[in-house]
Amino acid sequence: MQFLLAFVIAGPLVGAASALLPAPPGLKGTSPDQAVRRHGVTVTGAVLLAALVLAAGFDHANPSKMQATTDINWIPALGVRIHLGIDGISLPLLVLTALLTFLCALHSYFKPPTGPSPKAFVALLLLLEAGTLATFAVLDLMLFFLAFETVLVPMYFLIARWGGAGRRAAAWKFILYTLLGSVVMLLGLLLIGLKSGTFDMVALATDNGRGLTSSVQVIAVLAIGIGLAVKTPMWPLHSWLPDAHTAAPTVGSVLLAGVLLKMGTYGFVRILLPVAPDGMHTFAPYLAALAVVGIVYGSLACLALVRPGSKGDLKRLIAYSSVGHMGFVLLGIASMTPTGVNGALFANIAHGLITGLLFFLVGAVKDRYGTADLDTLSGATGAALYGRAPRLGGLLAFAAVASLGLPGLAGFWGEMLALFGSFDPADGLSRPAFLTFMSIAAFGTLLTAAYMLMVVRRICMGDKREEPPLADVQTYEFAAWTPLVALTVLAGLWPAVLLGLTDPAVQKLLAGGKS
Repeated sequence: MQFLLAFVIAGPLVGAASALLPAPPGLKGTSPDQAVRRHGVTVTGAVLLAALVLAAGFDHANPSKMQATTDINWIPALGVRIHLGIDGISLPLLVLTALLTFLCALHSYFKPPTGPSPKAFVALLLLLEAGTLATFAVLDLMLFFLAFETVLVPMYFLIARWGGAGRRAAAWKFILYTLLGSVVMLLGLLLIGLKSGTFDMVALATDNGRGLTSSVQVIAVLAIGIGLAVKTPMWPLHSWLPDAHTAAPTVGSVLLAGVLLKMGTYGFVRILLPVAPDGMHTFAPYLAALAVVGIVYGSLACLALVRPGSKGDLKRLIAYSSVGHMGFVLLGIASMTPTGVNGALFANIAHGLITGLLFFLVGAVKDRYGTADLDTLSGATGAALYGRAPRLGGLLAFAAVASLGLPGLAGFWGEMLALFGSFDPADGLSRPAFLTFMSIAAFGTLLTAAYMLMVVRRICMGDKREEPPLADVQTYEFAAWTPLVALTVLAGLWPAVLLGLTDPAVQKLLAGGKS
């Protein structure tokens, strides 16, 4: 188990370095470009297989226990250790990251993004995977920061070099926002480490803030929370996200929405809730208030984009929908209850599956039409997608209703549990305030249903026209999308698969390391 976890993290790093080397003669295939794309599929496939074996070997009877742990002294002078491990909170995110990266590599093998060297693209994709996987597996604050920052550079270049119109400005906005947030976050992490005498996240969680004064906790939560909120992204620190999604290539958007946004909310759960509970208690009402503003704001922005004549971009609309969906995650965390935090973690996974699928589908629509402009897609050249490409239209409608939280699909449970957590927040939090937040968030679910159904009506439905059929879903697209569809249905019909992992770990985390 220790070896598997180490391989899951180090494998993509080694694969990224070897992607830049010349391919052996017997593996070149028809061209060096094909060889390096095949290399990306092979490495991400091996990492996914290792993650699945790790999940199969995980002790499901004790999901609150840190497993597959490695603890090596790295920088003794600073007390920094290479401390790795997984529990019921991090394991689903680890598997989700490995799955989405493999599907992106598979998609890129058959549909390479337009841009410079495929070698650089594959190397950056693998480096991005390594940084994300490490973020969910490290148990040292400094190592967490290094892993957290590792993903910024590859994502910047994926947007700037392989993106669409406005890619350079979007990439700069992404890197500046996230770097500035990270600087503030580093100060908060250093404050916790220096005041407590350790950077070990397990020891800090077990101490449960007893070694930190209330004022230190408040300052630490404010500093670290800003950095995590930028990556989440939380309103009003979200403005980099729509530009980044609109400009990014398809696989960049899938990974940005499906994986990178989860790093911020994971930090709230793994670090701030157990390490600085008093500070979180102070800021919980403000976090909840900003979360519900984000829910309503994201939905209103989507309604404005989907209006006829607004020249709204479909990728931009889904980006704004992510602001709303991540608002539910933050609301669940702000409740500081097992119900709310479990809902936040479930919504994280559901959002990764559903929004990853949505961005794959929007990329396919854009490839066929040459645009993601909603007015064009619903005009004379694009109406009635059901008739022109029925499988593609059906999948787009499926992803849309999953995103709006239809019962029986993955999107329902996380939002419902987050609302339940707000209905009865942790002791000491104002119940009238959280009931107000719950009501506003519930209204946001109606707005979400409104704009998603409008997207389906405008793109998929329409009058029959004498227009040639579009290329329907290709074999490689079926291969890349089917796992996401299947998991969306499975998580919706059998939520206990995920909640059985997260709940014991959340209970222990909120109880200060006591099972």
